[in-house]
Amino acid sequence: MSFKSLLAAAALALALPAVAQTPAAPPAAAPMTTDTDPFLWLEDVTGERALAWVRGRNAITEAALMARPGFAEREKAIREVLDSRDQIPAIRRIGSHVYNLWRDAANPRGLWRRTTLEEYRKPQPAWETVLDLDALGKAEGENWVWGGATCHGPAYRRCLLQLSRGGADATVVREFDLVAKRFVPASEGGFTVPEAKTSVTWADGDGLWIGTDFGPGSLTTSGYPRVVKRWRRGTPLADAKTAFEGRVDDVYAFVSVDRTPGFERTVFFRAPDFYSSEMVLLQGERLVPLPKPLDANLRFWREHVLMDLRSDWQHGAQRFVRGSLLVADAQAYLAGRATWTALFTPSATRSLEDTTTTRSRIVLNILDNVANRLEEWAQPARPGAAWTRRAVQAPHPGTLSVAPLHDPLQKDDPLAEDYLLTSADFLQPDTLWLGRTGSDVRDRLKSRPSFFNAEGMRVEQRFATSKDGTRVPYFVVWPKGATAHGRNPTLLYGYGGFEVPMTPWYSGGIGRAWTTQGGVFVLANIRGGGEFGPAWHQAAILGHKQKSYDDFAAVAEALIRDKVTSPAHLGIEGGSNGGLLVGAVMLQRPELFGAVVCQVPLLDMRRYHKLLAGASWMAEYGDPDKPEHWAFISQYSPYQNVKPTQKLPPVLFVTSTRDDRVHPGHARKMAARMIEQGHRVWYWENIEGGHGGAADNAQRARMQAIEYAFLWKTLADR
Repeated sequence: MSFKSLLAAAALALALPAVAQTPAAPPAAAPMTTDTDPFLWLEDVTGERALAWVRGRNAITEAALMARPGFAEREKAIREVLDSRDQIPAIRRIGSHVYNLWRDAANPRGLWRRTTLEEYRKPQPAWETVLDLDALGKAEGENWVWGGATCHGPAYRRCLLQLSRGGADATVVREFDLVAKRFVPASEGGFTVPEAKTSVTWADGDGLWIGTDFGPGSLTTSGYPRVVKRWRRGTPLADAKTAFEGRVDDVYAFVSVDRTPGFERTVFFRAPDFYSSEMVLLQGERLVPLPKPLDANLRFWREHVLMDLRSDWQHGAQRFVRGSLLVADAQAYLAGRATWTALFTPSATRSLEDTTTTRSRIVLNILDNVANRLEEWAQPARPGAAWTRRAVQAPHPGTLSVAPLHDPLQKDDPLAEDYLLTSADFLQPDTLWLGRTGSDVRDRLKSRPSFFNAEGMRVEQRFATSKDGTRVPYFVVWPKGATAHGRNPTLLYGYGGFEVPMTPWYSGGIGRAWTTQGGVFVLANIRGGGEFGPAWHQAAILGHKQKSYDDFAAVAEALIRDKVTSPAHLGIEGGSNGGLLVGAVMLQRPELFGAVVCQVPLLDMRRYHKLLAGASWMAEYGDPDKPEHWAFISQYSPYQNVKPTQKLPPVLFVTSTRDDRVHPGHARKMAARMIEQGHRVWYWENIEGGHGGAADNAQRARMQAIEYAFLWKTLADR
């Protein structure tokens, strides 16, 4: 399992004549304890008093924003995009079929359905429904949301389905028969796991490897499984045998199973923090440690082993820099005599975003100044020969994503060298291609329709200079006819955390609700993200987190300096870690902004590690219980730093009751504190939705329409 894949959703203090300089950092805020926090009761997620407060604030926000002219039309336009039957059905191969979860107006929770790849090529493929989530929820009296499927090959008759109540991370696991299209009851030996943050995979056709809530002591302080057990069919879950254990203060423990014939491997992991792992290989009854740098990501691929480096590494006489991708012979590695080959080495502008393997090749997805390029590496044709590289001709510039089609359990797989390639940018809708290694000829499978008229619009990539001199890229999407006159309503979006890159994407919602209405959209590629690899991320973590906020403020200053917009017309938006970003920058540089949309945010950084999954992020932010860490966290923690004497822009907080990753108490408490202090605050909390904020398209359209109503009200009505 790649730690990059778990990260499973985002500029320079310039001297401006019209804008005040960044104020000196305030003294460290006094720690707020449970005795001094007057809004601690809002952390009671489903408490009667807390929910009464939520309903009251929702009513105020809805009355103010949903009654605005054009709200219904905007919500309808966004909903039409989300429900469009012309969307590209995202597919995943399972055996001889490709599967898709399809949502539209008639199926808000979704149809899990399948067809063949050949049928999928057709403009209107014939789909076979496997499971109707809406019908299931109605029959069982549950608000089920799809959580994924893990299927046992090569027969692919049995799957483990994960179903979430209201979109939470916690799921119920139930065994499903793909042929009979029904759940396998316990009376027939079917596997069922109660609601928890469960990690589960097949050991064989009658056994599972499972990490879940087994009772006291079985979870980490982050709320994830600490123990992995082997569970046999027909036996109680309580009788499952412990195979591997992590530590209580780890993030989690899990298992990865490779059943490729001739290369079968079972590997257990414990993650001491978000970016580190220790691995052991199951050999018979023994657990054999796998040597690697603690923060490197290692995985087997047939007769090879691949490793991504997050730190510089010296291996004997070999030296490799962080951000490199290495390959070695698996047998030599296990024998302790590996010779590593670097297939990718980063540069100042190039980083490795992802890798995908086929039967014989590795496809590298590389970011080059925040635009994707592809490379293929073919394994040596004979022992002692070199790996060979080929640049893949693919759409550029823009965003590319690659997904595998190869089924390693099939000996003579006809799709062994095929992969799916998706291309998109801000103005060009997604196109899905069927590619094959060794060739630049690819089949165009599907294209997403244009949901807005992009004629006359343009996109620029610009660079700001951050407080310490770092060049920070950002994209500006200009509406038709817009000029730099300083009055354009502008929405600046950022994330800046967890090594997640923010690359261009096509959004019918942004197009319909913002850019075609005259708004400028800006995407900032600030430090903390993964746009330029591990170094770009590590430059803004722990005691250096402030650099993310400096970068974001620098982009805002550049937009104002260049008269793209002005403070009264500049809004900012971010979610999760991005919610922390906009919350912090709102307080540090309020004179730069006219509106703030803060989505599913972290805000109380004194208590974040005690709320839900918060303890898993201490490698990013630090441990506030350590005085030396609180010394820097306290400088930006929004909940502790907001003051009644500040003149702040209007802010809209958006969160979800069912978010069991980032606690809704962050947004609730910040909103209540700011309201008490007399600031201009709107608050809206969806009762369902999980960390994504919405459980279906109707909820998502309502949420986005409220956000845009707020932005147009605050940035254009001036």
